Amino acid sequence: MAKTDTSSPTTTRSAPGGKGVKTTRRQNAEKGFVASKQLDEKLQAVLVDLLELQMQGKQAHWNVVGRNFRDTHRQLDDIIAAAREFSDTVAERMRALHAVPDGRSDTVADTTTLPEYPQGEIDTSETVDLITVRLEATVATIRGVHDDVDEEDPTSADILHSIIEKLEQFAWMVSAENRSPANRT
Repeated sequence: MAKTDTSSPTTTRSAPGGKGVKTTRRQNAEKGFVASKQLDEKLQAVLVDLLELQMQGKQAHWNVVGRNFRDTHRQLDDIIAAAREFSDTVAERMRALHAVPDGRSDTVADTTTLPEYPQGEIDTSETVDLITVRLEATVATIRGVHDDVDEEDPTSADILHSIIEKLEQFAWMVSAENRSPANRT
């Protein structure tokens, strides 16, 4: 059994929720690039919207009904899996930059830019529109922070590029369910 070194100095800092976070002298022993507060905040904004997209996607997945149910249900599975993967990538990037991601439910609920998802069964056609809005809102958050992130950390911006590409593809594919062909002239 490993012993805890109680002789090393620790500091306590206040965190949302009233609990102090204790750090040890080894916690930040790694060398390398350290995110500024602004970079941390911008990546945190992306993280919470991706987490909220995942949760709202699940809400939609459980409660979608109507025509094309199976296809919509499966498409939501793909979006949920991607949002989960993207949120993990962003959170792990934050940790690599010595930032501390906050994915707690109260933090996500208080800071997301996504509109609240309606309760109850939702028709497939309305689900398509609701999910498209949420995909586009998540992309807007990422695009809104992208240039500042790129200026400080091009590697993090590259991660954001790949997320934008996939979420925009999802938005196009999902929204196509409710579209009619454009008039040809």
